Amino acid sequence: MAKLYSKQKLAIQNMKPKKETISFLLSFSKALSIHKVGNLSFEIIAN
Repeated sequence: MAKLYSKQKLAIQNMKPKKETISFLLSFSKALSIHKVGNLSFEIIAN
C-alpha cells in the first residue's frame, strides 16, 4: 500500500462548479444565521 500513496499524480484536473451549485451556496449562506446565547450557539436557516 505504501507504493500507492507515494506515486505522484500525472495531471491535476481543474474542477469548476456549476452555476446551480454556486447559487445554492450563496442562497444558503444568506439564509443561515448563528445566534450565540451564553456557551451555546444556535444555527437557524430561514427559508
